[in-house]
Amino acid sequence: MDLQLTDKVAVVTGAGKGIGLAVAETLAAEGARVVAASRTTDTLDSIDGVTPVAMDLSEADAPRALVARAVDEFGRVDVLVNNVGAVRMRLEGFLGTSDHEFQWALDMNFFIALRATRAAIASMAERGEGGAIVNVASVNAFFEPDAGVLDYGAAKAALVNLAKSLSQEFGPQGIRINSVSPGPVATDLWLGDAGVAQTVAILASERTGNVTGANYVIDGGLIKTT
Repeated sequence: MDLQLTDKVAVVTGAGKGIGLAVAETLAAEGARVVAASRTTDTLDSIDGVTPVAMDLSEADAPRALVARAVDEFGRVDVLVNNVGAVRMRLEGFLGTSDHEFQWALDMNFFIALRATRAAIASMAERGEGGAIVNVASVNAFFEPDAGVLDYGAAKAALVNLAKSLSQEFGPQGIRINSVSPGPVATDLWLGDAGVAQTVAILASERTGNVTGANYVIDGGLIKTT
């Protein structure tokens, strides 16, 4: 199926490895012009169709600067994939997890995406031709079998909630905002395999032009209820 992504301009955060790298490769293979941000870009340098940007997105102005880089170089942003994120195991439970640790989780897993989304929506709305934003969330946004990632889960839950709210506000302008929530995929945190990158590409495509505010769970059957 042609996803109609040829010459679309896509910004991908956290693109140096794992899901982000797979997303960048998939979008580029579909013909998109991908601006891919990572702290290090060694894995991105040789991918056709990908413009690597070495950047620490935890710096407050970096997400806006990344979107501006894409606009400056290609004239617009059609797609934003908010993939950057990080998790640290909290082995001492809720009472042993400090405000500072919660703030770190929110900074890495919510505020970077919030700032990139703000910049991308502003650009998309000004251009008036719509666009697509896809957040890489996590099953931990609603599935917490123990307290090991409670701050990470809270931050990802905030990201999913934001997407649902913004999809309602900006849907009339043709800006679609969806999330995917991976479970066991081939990353440092999980050891399974799933088509997260392909799902992100489909949600970035106008083939799913009537899909917004959704959260797709890709977990190999881990969660048995909806």
